[in-house]
Amino acid sequence: MQTRGMNILHLSAVSNWGGGENHIENLCTELASSNPEINNIIFCVKNGPFHERLKQTEIEHIAAPLGIKVDLRFSFKLGKVCKSKKIDLIHIHDTTAIQLAIIADKIYNLPPFIFSKKTSFEIKQRKKTLYKYNYPKIKKILCVSEETKRVSEKAVVDHSKLITIYHGTNLKTKSDKTPFLLRDKLSIGKDKIIIGNVANHIRAKHLDTWVNVANRIINYEKKTNFFFVQIGTFTERTQPLLDRIKELDLSAHMVFLGYTPNGSNFIPQFDISLMTSQSEGVPQFIYESMCHKIPVVSTDVGGIPEIIEHETNGLLAPMHDDKKLAELVLKLSDNTEMKKKFVNDAYNKLIANFTTSKMAQRTVEVYKEILQNV
Repeated sequence: MQTRGMNILHLSAVSNWGGGENHIENLCTELASSNPEINNIIFCVKNGPFHERLKQTEIEHIAAPLGIKVDLRFSFKLGKVCKSKKIDLIHIHDTTAIQLAIIADKIYNLPPFIFSKKTSFEIKQRKKTLYKYNYPKIKKILCVSEETKRVSEKAVVDHSKLITIYHGTNLKTKSDKTPFLLRDKLSIGKDKIIIGNVANHIRAKHLDTWVNVANRIINYEKKTNFFFVQIGTFTERTQPLLDRIKELDLSAHMVFLGYTPNGSNFIPQFDISLMTSQSEGVPQFIYESMCHKIPVVSTDVGGIPEIIEHETNGLLAPMHDDKKLAELVLKLSDNTEMKKKFVNDAYNKLIANFTTSKMAQRTVEVYKEILQNV
């Protein structure tokens, strides 16, 4: 099949907004510009944050209700849309969506699938889970990093289906425009060093470690010239974090802003970006920091060491090691030359390897390969 007239349906069953949804939006936006012969449609959860965001864009999208994890209304509408829109290929973007697509396939005989694996979580060795990942309609699994690919090899029988395609950042949409300045709104003095983080309050991000780093720097090292700013959607994990901040007497040195539209636009106001994840594919926050030329201190989990090389373009520590992370933050904050080298090397690496343009073209190659063999 030629690319002309290719209809791709991007399937998301995620009920919130995060890096995975940002990837879908970036991919569709880039393809609209670089490959207008490809028609991209996003199929998402009705009235969810992703649906609300897509309403503000020009990306074609269709929404369906998803009241429970396996909602047959979602699968039925998916099947009907594939027929009415003459979909050639379904690009699945999360594991819940795989299950819903399989159900629809049993009824409607859907076109081939590809799946983007965006985390480095181990795939559970359960019969149902292995069935999903090895479903014959899934022709390729796009892994966000080599580490994600390595993890996936333990569960996916046909290793030839696994391909690494790094996600990228969209250079055309970068902005530092914000409705307020952090230093003004939060009364952060010019003498304070802002340590920033953008992440939703989910298990993978392990913001407990983030709080522990602040505790070490402020309370153990008595470095009160640091201020910690965290941006991201609150969850059931938020209140225990807020309670711990109060317990450690860190309220004057730290703030959780919650969900903030275009949160990455605040990154240029950080002095250092601090990532404390215990599991990752490759986080957009690191790409965004590299692009905005803000130095990165991070845990070395998932695909992060493939992006940030320790002491070359950033600093890395083991997960949960708040003592080491605190040491690295202090080391970096005191070394202007190191910061300058890191941000320049990180930016150059980003431009060479991790843009949405490169991601989109590699993805198109996969689309073509699959459809030429149908």
